[in-house]
Amino acid sequence: MSMTVTAREFFEACETGKGWDGCAEYCSADASFSCQSSALEDTLTLAAYAEWMKGLLTPIPDGHYELKGFASDEDRGIVLAFAVFHGTQSGPGGPVDATGAKVASDYVYALEFAGGKITHMTKIWNDGHALTQLGWA
Repeated sequence: MSMTVTAREFFEACETGKGWDGCAEYCSADASFSCQSSALEDTLTLAAYAEWMKGLLTPIPDGHYELKGFASDEDRGIVLAFAVFHGTQSGPGGPVDATGAKVASDYVYALEFAGGKITHMTKIWNDGHALTQLGWA
């Protein structure tokens, strides 16, 4: 499977809440994760991030992405996915009772590859803006 196809399948699995069980086949077992955000500062593995995304769809059950761009850099072993996450906090499990607030939050996944698998993901995301929209901050 090509790097681009692997990245697309991983992105779909992660963003639709399949958790690590649905994402692991596209990644190295020890794939790392980073994001310069307070909400994810303790999330250091891609497995933990995939589970975090799965959990996010409980308080935001209509959560979905709008894919804006997808690019592969074969020479550097990187795939970039730019999207907007949309949803309404209408379910249980958030940091506060359901607010009914909507979110539209831009983000980018930078997926690093080695040996045909994702070895690291950097998420570029303004969590403060997203959490404010939801009434969580």
